[in-house]
Amino acid sequence: MKVEYNNLYTHFIFTAYQRQPLIQSNFRERIEKYITGIVKNNGCQLYSIYANPEHVHFLISRSPKISEERIAEIIAVSTENFITENNLSNGKFKWQDSCSAFSVSKSHIPKVCTYIINQPIHHQKINSQSEYDQFVAFYQKPIKPN
Repeated sequence: MKVEYNNLYTHFIFTAYQRQPLIQSNFRERIEKYITGIVKNNGCQLYSIYANPEHVHFLISRSPKISEERIAEIIAVSTENFITENNLSNGKFKWQDSCSAFSVSKSHIPKVCTYIINQPIHHQKINSQSEYDQFVAFYQKPIKPN
């Protein structure tokens, strides 16, 4: 059945292999633009993105024709090749074997976009591993029955 209307917002976090700071600040915007193009070319829309040295946050509205896992795989493979082929990292670039994808309600889009864009300020207060642990603890809480 065709889905005519959808509201599928996903906040992705990709982490460089072994959490190495492989994304150089002078190539950050180029990598962000490349990811933006991949998202658009797959029928999705990017709302916010920030490439930190060892991880990338981005928020998209996803087409119902593509799963989180499929768009993540397309972005991962394409960016690994793009970064390596264009010498945007020292040596062969690789992401971790898995990423995180968190659903976001429409009412939280502005807050999540602000959070993503303010990554440099945010990471002055908390390192990426602690941040990730907080995300998992918050989003993976079991729902308690009443």
